[in-house]
Amino acid sequence: MARVVLYHNPACSKSRGAKQILTERGIDFDTVEYLKTPLDEAELRRILETIDDPPAELVRKDANFRELGLSAANYVTADAVVALLLEHPRLMQRPVVLRGDQGVIGRPSEKVEDLI
Repeated sequence: MARVVLYHNPACSKSRGAKQILTERGIDFDTVEYLKTPLDEAELRRILETIDDPPAELVRKDANFRELGLSAANYVTADAVVALLLEHPRLMQRPVVLRGDQGVIGRPSEKVEDLI
């Protein structure tokens, strides 16, 4: 079985929920707290290649996004999303769970079950 990686923000309830699902199912996984250890370009591109969602879905369009004066229309391509998340890692949607060449954005947390 391919190794499972959880890109995790412990302050996020959905992220904690995904971690709980993995733990309860007995799945051995690595946890990457991406705010403590920011992702590099290669990691971000790997995430975008493994999730089925469009690149724009990896960006949180929350209050922080609005406070920065950003427009969702400017962050639809993989290149734009990667550049944004390199500069503002807090804007990455979470949790993200990868297993081999498959991945999901765990919103809701139960989407992780589809992957495992």
